[in-house]
Amino acid sequence: MNEESHSPTIISQPHHPRGTLSPDARIIRPEDQPQSYSLIPSPARPVRPLPQVQTSPSVAGQLMGEMFGTILPAIFIAVLIHLFLAQATRVEGYSMEPTLYGHQRLIIEKLSYHFHPPQRDDIVVVRVDGFGKEMLIKRVIGLPGEKVEVRDGKVFINDVPLSEPYLDKTMRGQYPPTIIPKDTIFVMGDNRNNSNDSRSFGPVAIKDVVGRAWLRYWPLSDFSLMH
Repeated sequence: MNEESHSPTIISQPHHPRGTLSPDARIIRPEDQPQSYSLIPSPARPVRPLPQVQTSPSVAGQLMGEMFGTILPAIFIAVLIHLFLAQATRVEGYSMEPTLYGHQRLIIEKLSYHFHPPQRDDIVVVRVDGFGKEMLIKRVIGLPGEKVEVRDGKVFINDVPLSEPYLDKTMRGQYPPTIIPKDTIFVMGDNRNNSNDSRSFGPVAIKDVVGRAWLRYWPLSDFSLMH
């Protein structure tokens, strides 16, 4: 037998450009390949928790929270103070000169008269029938049950002249002897010749006394406690 007839046939593969396959190219399964491959497991990676997304409240929600948490309680406290404790007010007119002048600002305290009635010489804010919502600021001159009279430029309480060092002018006019009714006070302005007071509209009910002038705070040059 000729030895050359038993030599294997070698089929040369022509050169193909990259990216192309010859017509007899095929996929060889791993088990048909001359060597086997074992899969090497990759090391386990720690599982990281997913990031938590925190939703921020809306602007409207923030405003509502601010309103209910801060603004409304502040308004409630301010209303309580205004109704029962103190009130800021401004003087208009000149009926209390020289003690008070127009456009001065005062703090009116409302608490003390819940424990005792007004006292003589207190400067008070009162409501008077016929003046609508307007309030007047005057000085307490006469107390319930006392007799008040104006003559010879002076005020007499129970026939005794009243010492009034806060006046700077002699008072004109007269006021007949009058007994001040129960639960009322007789009030007058310190500018006696230019004041609409109890000499014209009569004694004022104590229940209509809003409060007592406590502090003069504006202008700052006049800052002082009221006596």
